Formats: sequence, structure tokens, C-alpha cells
Amino acid sequence: MAQQHLDPTDPTAGAVTGEALAGYLRAQATEFLRALRLHRETGGTAGGAEGSVDAVRALRRSARRISGSLHTFRPLLDTGWSEEIRPELAWLSGTLGLEHAYEARLERLLLALHRLSGSTTVPAQAVGAAVGGGGTGRAAPAPPKAAAPNGNLTVGAAKAGALLDRQLTLARTRAHSTGLQALGSARFHAVADKVALLASEVPLTPAARTTDPRPLAAAAEERLTAAIAALPLVTAGHPYNAEALVHGLSPDPSPHPQDGPWHQVRLLLRLHRYAREVLLGPEVPVDLRLLTAGQALDRHRDASEAAAAAAQAARTPRIAPATAYALGVLHADQRHEVEAARFAFQQCWQKRTVTTP
Repeated sequence: MAQQHLDPTDPTAGAVTGEALAGYLRAQATEFLRALRLHRETGGTAGGAEGSVDAVRALRRSARRISGSLHTFRPLLDTGWSEEIRPELAWLSGTLGLEHAYEARLERLLLALHRLSGSTTVPAQAVGAAVGGGGTGRAAPAPPKAAAPNGNLTVGAAKAGALLDRQLTLARTRAHSTGLQALGSARFHAVADKVALLASEVPLTPAARTTDPRPLAAAAEERLTAAIAALPLVTAGHPYNAEALVHGLSPDPSPHPQDGPWHQVRLLLRLHRYAREVLLGPEVPVDLRLLTAGQALDRHRDASEAAAAAAQAARTPRIAPATAYALGVLHADQRHEVEAARFAFQQCWQKRTVTTP
């Protein structure tokens, strides 16, 4: 299959102007308002009813796309308006995503403990709740040799699972309350009002209606390509990165220094995808390379955050040695997942583009 690439200099691509951006933003604003209406009709809670969860997910999806497009194509938009609404949309998307993130992180860690310990029950959580879904959607890579099931790990896994359950459930509960407060706040209503206006009128600059936005989309793709070129793909080509394990087991609670550039690439890849949607319209073809790369980076993010949660739990004062051991093995397993995701991304991205004769 030929890869789809944006070429702002292609004379056969047809005329594209700022009107394409305006149409995209209006469509996303309409989706935002539709999701908001569904959210109110299903009870107005940040979690709980399935319809409400879907509505919150749709709110986040539209907010990300509007915010990302305002960033990529900001020269075509009124500067004051764009700079005012963009951080508010980012705040909304981030706030509404916290509850689901904590829930998915807990499920991931409990399932990993279950796998590593070889136990017949998922630690600290009902089997139906934990095994019913989530995860990465792929078979997990083999854990490090240090993580082979043994008696000490089996003994500590239950208490480690209970500790993670307490910590992450508390965090999820707080995130749920924060989400509810956000959706009922004057700040959110101000954002919703701005999006409602966007659904009918996009504040383009006077020159935008005759300006080709493809160079701006190409610049977003170039930023992505440059960020990927700066990644330590040689290190990622190895099955396990000892430096990552050593840092994660240290008493330093700061984020892993190797993870930041990968998270940045994930954001830049998302901006590139949104730019393609703007230029290619609602029937944008699926780019399998971008899709696979995005999935690998999502797994990378999930595993790195899960590893950090395991390391944080291991720093809990006065926990039993068996509990600390289980959490250390769990941390190593998730850092191994990080390396596996980096390797998967490397294999996907470095494949040469297939061109049609």
C-alpha cells in the first residue's frame, strides 16, 4: 500500500486555502457541542454511565483536535482569540482524561502482577473487573529474567496489588471529583461558549481565505521528523535498556530522563495526524504507518507511567520486604514494556515508504 504524504508543492493536489481549516474547526466544534449535549442528557457525570463516559471521551477528542489545529495553523487565525482558547482546551482535555488514566494504569499493573506471580487470582481486584478489558491490546513481551515467578513474588504480589489499588483508586476518585468540578465550573462554560461561537464563525485572518495552509502542515511534519531523528533509536534497538532500570529503581522520584523526548514525539505525531485531517477532509485515508506508530507510542506512555506508579508505591514507608520486592519486579517489567514499545516504534517508522510505480 502506498503511503500518503502531504506535499505542499504538488501542483496536482488541488487548491487548498484557509477555508479548509475553517470547515474542519466548525466540524470539530459541532462535535464538541453534540458531545456536551449527550453528556447532559446522560446525567452529567464525568464517569459512570456508559453514555456519559462516551460523551466525555468525545469532548476530549474534539478539544484536542481544535487545540492542535490552532497550534499548527496559528498564522491563519486571529492571534488573541487563538492564544486565549487554546490553553483552555488543553486544560479541559487533560482534566477530563485523568480519571480514565488512573483506572487504566491500575488495571495494567494488576494484570502484570497476576502474570508475573503466576497466581490464579488478580491481586486486590475482582477477576471480572480486571480481566474484562483494557491493557495494550497485544501479547506482552517476555518479562526480564529477574521476574520469573517464585515464592517471594507470589507472597508479595497480593500486598503490592492491595497497595496499588488503594493509591490509584484514591487518585482516580480525586480525579473524578476534579472532572465533575471542571464540568460545572464557570471556566468550562466560558470554553463551551467560545466553542459554540466557533461552530458558526471561525476567526480567520483576512489573508487566510486565499492562503495555502499546506506549508504549515509540512512544517508540523518536519518538526515530527526532526524529533524522531533525535531519539536514541540505537538504544531502543536493544531488547532491554539497563540504564532505564537503574534510574527507575533509584530514590529520585523525578520522571525518567529518557521518556520525555518520546512523549514529545507522541504529541508531534498527533499534531501531524490532525494536520492531515484538515487538508484531506473528512474522508482522510488511514495511514497505516502513522496508526501503528501512534499505537506504539501510546503503549510507551502507558508503560512508563505504570512503571512510575510502581516505583512510587515502592517508596511507601514501612512496607514489607516481599511487597517491595514484588513492586520492584513489577517496575522492571513495565520498563521492559517501555523498551518493547520503543523497539516496535523503531521497526514501524524505519520501514521505507512503498511507492506505487
